[in-house]
Amino acid sequence: MVHPALAELTIAGAPGAWSAAGFAVDGSCCRVGAVTLRLAGTDSGGGIVSWGLRDVASTELDGLPTFAAAIEHEAHSAPGHPNGAVAIDHVVAFTPELERTIAAFEAAGIGLRRRRQGEVMGRPVEQAFFRVGEPLLELVVAADVPAGPARFWGLTFTVADLDAAAALLGERLGEPRDAVQPGRRIATVRGAAQLGLPVALITPEPDADHR
Repeated sequence: MVHPALAELTIAGAPGAWSAAGFAVDGSCCRVGAVTLRLAGTDSGGGIVSWGLRDVASTELDGLPTFAAAIEHEAHSAPGHPNGAVAIDHVVAFTPELERTIAAFEAAGIGLRRRRQGEVMGRPVEQAFFRVGEPLLELVVAADVPAGPARFWGLTFTVADLDAAAALLGERLGEPRDAVQPGRRIATVRGAAQLGLPVALITPEPDADHR
């Protein structure tokens, strides 16, 4: 059975800033794991401008700017990144109406994996998780999410060695700490890096090859 998969992200970020943060950028593109990042510059809006999904039944995902990406017929290897990024661990989006957004995803053939009650940045939230190929989509609803459509928020990248990434980024990376996921550590890239959206780096899943 074919499942929808994330192929591309267009981000309102400057290629130079991403290169300075340890990503291998070729022109305005950067490939991390199975996903191509298109860095459209700071004049293209804010955060994640759009995403492209392969094998998706609908691009109507409750307001998230979505396009049907071309089917990939041959594998493309990602370059090595100085910061050790090997994959996108998860994409984060906010919604004011969790059931509405879940229904839109399921209508597009993107099945709900699980839900949980948790805490993000000190506030109680409910989260829903969907597999979109290599990464997860983490959908968050909280009391202060404004009414309207769902919207993208940020990205978390899996890095092979978080301590090495911290040494490379220096003061541009916050202090590594224990992640919510057992056995993993995470650190937030500070705004001084000017990547155009919230970004975090996380260690691989225990006993996994790259996650």
